[in-house]
Amino acid sequence: MENTFDRTVKYTAILLALAAVTQSIYTALYVSEAEVPRQLLWGTEAILFTLMAAVAGSALVQTKRYHLAWSAITAAAVLNVVQVGVGLTMFGPFFEAAGEVEAFAPAAGAVVAFSFMVYNAAKVLLAIALIVLGLARLRAGSKALGGVSALVGIVAFISNALSMAMGRDFSGELPIAGGSGVLATVLLAVCLFTLPAEE
Repeated sequence: MENTFDRTVKYTAILLALAAVTQSIYTALYVSEAEVPRQLLWGTEAILFTLMAAVAGSALVQTKRYHLAWSAITAAAVLNVVQVGVGLTMFGPFFEAAGEVEAFAPAAGAVVAFSFMVYNAAKVLLAIALIVLGLARLRAGSKALGGVSALVGIVAFISNALSMAMGRDFSGELPIAGGSGVLATVLLAVCLFTLPAEE
């Protein structure tokens, strides 16, 4: 089966949509204080982002336009694999050690902070991709999708950049960075699904 550019675009869109679903499920369970199957959800995300890095990287070398968007998606996928990997492999041991030896608490906190730094960096990159493709949809005449995508992309970019620079508590209890980042991921998938052939 020939791996055409159009097919690669659709594969990337599907992977982005599935990643947004897993992140939404995790957030909903966490907020409702229900049992969160972290290994299952984060393990699934690790697979999705690993595949996305390969597929989006392929699109990057195939595309004739929007190189910035494709490079941002590829880099975001790689960073997400790192972020999920930190959560899966390091959260447990560090928090277990912190529970037994109080002196380990700062180290456990540092691991979480690093994980969120990488998470926000990945969301900044996806926001850049959404801004590029949202403006492209706007120029192509899709005012609703293009306008909303560009606006959400800007909000996601600013909020996640501020989270990187000032710490993830900059907005208090409001989940602006995470929420706008997940919405940006969904809209990015929609933009890719509606991208005209060979763009």
